[in-house]
Amino acid sequence: MPQMNREQRNAAWQAAQQWRTRAAQSQPGGLMGSLKLLLTWLAFGVLMVVGVILGLFFLLIGWAMMPFVRHKMKKRMEQMRAEQAQDIGGGYAEPHTRSRQQDVLEGSYEVKTHEDNKATPRD
Repeated sequence: MPQMNREQRNAAWQAAQQWRTRAAQSQPGGLMGSLKLLLTWLAFGVLMVVGVILGLFFLLIGWAMMPFVRHKMKKRMEQMRAEQAQDIGGGYAEPHTRSRQQDVLEGSYEVKTHEDNKATPRD
């Protein structure tokens, strides 16, 4: 008997006992309870099947649209690259038509041409 007193004083044991009694009372009784349980499971099963079919349908639609989206994104990237190249360079000139200003890279120095490299005698 001391073991029963210990179990009866345990809060978890009391909660488990209450849960068992409530579960026994809520079990479907008779034909109507069984019919409700069967219809509930059938409705759940139908909803699961419909959800899986819709998921597969949208997955296939997504796979079918991927080439079109990839083509569109590729065109957009090409356009962005073309805009950046135009903004940075302002158009490229042929090497023989370059002006003196385009030969200056950065700062105040300039690239000397062949004519500028004429040597003068040093002392």
